[in-house]
Amino acid sequence: MPDPIDPDHRLTLQSPGARARAWLGRHPILAISIAVALVGSIVWMIAASRPKKKAGPPPPTPVAAAPVAVGDIGVYYDALGTVTPVYTVTVASRVAGELTQVLYKEGQIVKKDQLLAVIDPRPYQAALLQAQGQLARDEASLRNARIDVNRYQNAFKEHAIPQQQLATQLATVDQDEGTVKVDRGNLAAAQVNVDYTRIVSPIDGRVGLRSVDPGNIVPANGTTGIAVITQLQPITVIFTIAEDSLGDVTQQMAAGHPLAVKALDRSKQHEIAEGELLTVDNQINTATGTVRARASFPNTHHELFPNQFVNARLLVKTLSRVDLVPDAAVQRSSDAAFVYVIQKDSTVKSMNVQILASEGGKSAVTGVNPDDEVVIDGFDKLQNGSRVQVKAPPGKAGAAAPGKAGAAARPAGSRPAGNGPT
Repeated sequence: MPDPIDPDHRLTLQSPGARARAWLGRHPILAISIAVALVGSIVWMIAASRPKKKAGPPPPTPVAAAPVAVGDIGVYYDALGTVTPVYTVTVASRVAGELTQVLYKEGQIVKKDQLLAVIDPRPYQAALLQAQGQLARDEASLRNARIDVNRYQNAFKEHAIPQQQLATQLATVDQDEGTVKVDRGNLAAAQVNVDYTRIVSPIDGRVGLRSVDPGNIVPANGTTGIAVITQLQPITVIFTIAEDSLGDVTQQMAAGHPLAVKALDRSKQHEIAEGELLTVDNQINTATGTVRARASFPNTHHELFPNQFVNARLLVKTLSRVDLVPDAAVQRSSDAAFVYVIQKDSTVKSMNVQILASEGGKSAVTGVNPDDEVVIDGFDKLQNGSRVQVKAPPGKAGAAAPGKAGAAARPAGSRPAGNGPT
């Protein structure tokens, strides 16, 4: 059978090297493929012969930390409240007539019994004069009837007149006495109407916008009135308390402990005023499960305004000697709150906590120890067992955090003794 590579047997008598070169010259593409394969094998053998380097542990995660402190914290109940004046009075005229004078300015602070307006008094002064005259006439008739009674009594003793005539005169005296009483009542009513023409403030407070101008005829006991006066000092805030929290509140009130209430703005960042709880309502609203409460505020500088919406914070009680952590340390999952506690080997451990109260950027929790140090920043890559390195506080680069000697340059695996200040 002929050789498929060398059918003419021309290469049979040549040396092996010559035969290889001749064969490669006839098949260049196959020669290149063989060369590439040989080079790849050599490169793989060289790479495989080199010793492999083991991957080192990941670098520690930089975090900020704070120690668990022990202290006191207040338990507050927060609710939306409405500023409500103790007294709001719509000042109306008790008599009808022309409004001749308005003696107050809109927005003015007025005192009790201060003159506000005047109704034309002339018709009522005339009625008063008539009542005085009627009383004077009837009092004269009464005096004359009493004189006649004395005369008839003497005559009856001398049997000069019958007893019936004396009895009739005595009845006339009683009738005149009744008439005088009616006249005196009419006189008092007329005097009251004259007094009502001078409209005075019934309370201390602030006058609102004027609703009637001078020259108008005002009705008696009108529904709109001529002014509205609202008491501003003191003033109250009405808010609601959940029925679950009512027991703590009533217990403190029954013990005679005053409960402080703070009025905060809408953002709950600024305290407007501070007062004291006055009382709670006498029944729970079954639709909402809450009860209304009223707190009183001195409102010395008119910080609170009627019908203003505020956030009321009621201090129910104070927790003493509890474990406190910064609010930033508390993380939340779908079913629990937890913190990352830094261990002695500079790893972190997730610890579930129960939040008892929060106030002023700190939370009282259970589940940690006073000597623990918790992470407050740098949570992005943390999980149980992560290695961490505590960063220096802002503005103190290169220096150790207070109470943490060398914390800024602390190597992984080391932990200083003791805790720094809160």
